[in-house]
Amino acid sequence: MTTPRVAADLGWALGRVTRAHLRTVQEVVSDLPGGPRGYHVLASLEEGPPATQLALARALGVDRTVMTYLLDELERAGLVARRPDPADRRARHVLLTDTGRERLCALERRLRDAEDELLSPLDAGERDQLRALLQRLAVGSDGPAPCQVAEEIQAGGAC
Repeated sequence: MTTPRVAADLGWALGRVTRAHLRTVQEVVSDLPGGPRGYHVLASLEEGPPATQLALARALGVDRTVMTYLLDELERAGLVARRPDPADRRARHVLLTDTGRERLCALERRLRDAEDELLSPLDAGERDQLRALLQRLAVGSDGPAPCQVAEEIQAGGAC
């Protein structure tokens, strides 16, 4: 049983919602190479001009070596393609394929349905407001990249 004091704690509430969201997302993207990370790659590529592997890794806070393996899997599945950067032969542009775009659209519909189920205690306006506020916090956060946090934890430098 959750006490009122615990239920009023922001960390407890965020943790509960985060864990429920992670379970929900994992179910939706379980058959996608890279799972949630693979989804974030596809979503990032849909938004703009071709990104280099390194820029994509930095933008998503993924180690560049991990990004290479993730892109290998997504490319084998026909969801992305890599092309040499005409301005720098050492760099590769990552492009969303038509198959990748179709898969992304299907995933986004399934994710929205799953999120609506998770957020069902809220009305539509509250859901939009929650999403907007969380996006503002996430984008405005100037904390270390997730891979840096993982390195600090492994080194024993974080609590």
